Amino acid sequence: MRIDFKRVVLRLFVIASVAVMAGSANASEQIFDELRFGASASVQSGHSREDGIFPEITALFDPFGYDTAVGWQQQLLHPRVHLGTSIGTSGEATQFFTGFTWTVDFNEKLFAEAGFGGVIHTGDLEGDNDGPELGCRVLFHEYLGAGYRFNPHWNVMAQIAHSSHANLCDGPNDGMTRAGLQVGYKF
Repeated sequence: MRIDFKRVVLRLFVIASVAVMAGSANASEQIFDELRFGASASVQSGHSREDGIFPEITALFDPFGYDTAVGWQQQLLHPRVHLGTSIGTSGEATQFFTGFTWTVDFNEKLFAEAGFGGVIHTGDLEGDNDGPELGCRVLFHEYLGAGYRFNPHWNVMAQIAHSSHANLCDGPNDGMTRAGLQVGYKF
């Protein structure tokens, strides 16, 4: 079965746009804590480099009370949950990822984030010498980011994300490392 990723991306953006409008219209019944849209590119070199730009969408949820945490110590004890995708273009891997996100505010405008979880991808497991050889379909996924809040709702974040299996399954482990920008809307 062949998946039309352009159609999937379009549907995700439509769903996310409706969710943003619904969330801002009725904040007391919101589903998402924050939605982010952006793009990234491979920062690897050699045969592990991926071609193209990777459109991204990430939804963050707040089941552990991050919004009520005061100070960086409490913020670290109340991670948010993230769920997202990084869409492969130019025949490269698409990733579907989930995990925990820890956000720490430096002040009202500046923040930093770290995320850890897992990813399922559509990339090559072994050897066509074009792009990373990933060894297994399920990988670890982690990211670091730094961001700026324009106001209580809108922000921008630069991030670098890495996915690999940490030598826990057989096969090659080139991993995927991508860096990019995301614009976020917090409800």
